[in-house]
Amino acid sequence: MHRRQFLRKLGVSAASLPFLSSLPSLTGAPESKKRQRMVIMFSPNGTLPGEFWPDQAGEDFQFKSILEPLEPFKSKTLLLKGVYNRIVGDGDQHMRGMSCLLTASKLLPGNIMGGGGQPAGWAGSISIDQELKRFLQSREETRTRFGSLEFGVAVPNRADPWTRMSYLGPNQPVAPVDDPYQMFAKMYGQVKDRDSLLSVLDDVKDDLRRVSGKLSAWDKQVLEQHVSLVRKMEQELRAPQDQSIAHVMPPPDPGIELVNDNTPKISRVQIDLLVNALANDMTRVATFQFMRSVGQAQFRWLGIEEGHHSLSHDPDDNQESFAKLRKINRWFAGEFAYMARRLSEIPEPGGQGSMLDNTLLIWTNELGKGNSHTHENIPMVLVGGAPGVRTGRALQFDKVPHNRLWLSLAQAMGHHELTSFGQADLCADGPLQLG
Repeated sequence: MHRRQFLRKLGVSAASLPFLSSLPSLTGAPESKKRQRMVIMFSPNGTLPGEFWPDQAGEDFQFKSILEPLEPFKSKTLLLKGVYNRIVGDGDQHMRGMSCLLTASKLLPGNIMGGGGQPAGWAGSISIDQELKRFLQSREETRTRFGSLEFGVAVPNRADPWTRMSYLGPNQPVAPVDDPYQMFAKMYGQVKDRDSLLSVLDDVKDDLRRVSGKLSAWDKQVLEQHVSLVRKMEQELRAPQDQSIAHVMPPPDPGIELVNDNTPKISRVQIDLLVNALANDMTRVATFQFMRSVGQAQFRWLGIEEGHHSLSHDPDDNQESFAKLRKINRWFAGEFAYMARRLSEIPEPGGQGSMLDNTLLIWTNELGKGNSHTHENIPMVLVGGAPGVRTGRALQFDKVPHNRLWLSLAQAMGHHELTSFGQADLCADGPLQLG
């Protein structure tokens, strides 16, 4: 097998393993080619502002209870309060909150009726993740195998403006993949079914042995790191399901998704797959979607039986519901922190520091507050590193459109020719200054 075919089968890109261009080995580490990456994580139904936003802006901010899991990454965190989704038009607040979140433009006319407002259709323009994919894939030096990957966790098997946030363009929603087996198969093409998961590494072990002997110490270290990541994923996917947490339920009511009690485990496997894809330079752009807008997830692993959306509608003085919502949002923060930790543990391929230093993680939501359905103060938490983004701070803006935030982050990814995004008039003041 030709070495390029062998490494492609293993899931390794030319950009991630510099020795592809010249065997025998290099005489040391190659010149660093800095990669910039972006991951957008979504969780639904708003947050609890008083337990989320710090009491003061600046570098001396303190995390409130929901964001406490991010404490180890405080120096790499940027909190942005005052970012508004200013997109109006047809559809209810959840529909526009979800499908206008990454597109920053109005929904198209349609016949999908929500809980309030006028019926609407799909988003009317490309989402920021797909715009970045288009840009990066247009350049040889930043082109990757997939361009972007869309991960999901407990996303229901349905398609509507409440379940889709990524769009290739008008009327072109992109469905997230919420089955780790399907995502592994997409990445490596080795999964026949769950009972006969073939090992990518076993399939190419002879080629691995032959190629490994021709590499420099640095190249061998990079390849071994990749092999370790793949083996770990195979072991996790082969592990039997924990039957002790299975919860048998009757079929849900129409329109209400069944959220499996294995959601925490699925979340971690999906995060590990995402980190693996970034480490191997399969993609530099990804989204990670928990559930859906208006989702009725039951967080039984937290001792919560009520549906998430129903809880988010309860008044602020309902202390029991308030405590449960705080638990739910803190759990999401913990998954976000796990994503950051995994990236911080992997050295930057061909560079200095960790992968987190060159990856910008964004955690957001379709609403600022669940029971008011507001699009004001949309949660925006940034962790990691990117050019022009100075972390270790909490910033307070004055009702700025989220269009301007996406514009600034696109430019941080090198997309400098982009001068507006989504609804153009909302970008009149240019990108946000985050440096």
